[in-house]
Amino acid sequence: MFENRKLKNSELERKTVSEFKEATKTPLIVILDNIRSLNNIGSVFRTADAFLIKKVYLCGITATPPHKDIQKTALGATETVEWEYVEDTISLIKQLQEDQIEVLAIEQAEGAIMLNHFHPKMDKTYAVVFGNEVKGVQQEVVSASDGIIEIPQLGSKHSLNIAVSTGVVLWDLFSKISSEK
Repeated sequence: MFENRKLKNSELERKTVSEFKEATKTPLIVILDNIRSLNNIGSVFRTADAFLIKKVYLCGITATPPHKDIQKTALGATETVEWEYVEDTISLIKQLQEDQIEVLAIEQAEGAIMLNHFHPKMDKTYAVVFGNEVKGVQQEVVSASDGIIEIPQLGSKHSLNIAVSTGVVLWDLFSKISSEK
């Protein structure tokens, strides 16, 4: 049996808000395209905070902070992670592409690259688009993206919650980017 002691919150070396804002960010941007659930939005902020994500864009019907149901799951991450509301996802994608940011839709689609086979280029910023809980990423957004990444799923459902999908993708890309430094 392990005798390891669980760490106290005071031992976790958490960054203050100002330390977070000054920290070097992971070159990843998250785009939430028409997310309905406020709890999912909050969870994405919390995951973005965990991996020092550069920015979160909230698009379409996606709600924005401050909202008590977003805050309930974000646990303050809306104060650390930079975010912006942009109504039209397509115009945002075009702007990011003009800024040399590669936009990748996270979706099950023809021509998708499985996440475990995707290898990010170093010194490049990526924006990953996550879609609506029921309909996924809009077809026009998939078509406007530079590529499509699919999370491999071997079971019978082939469906993950948006917050879970975000966690899987951000962890995978963060770990690949971090291992190359």
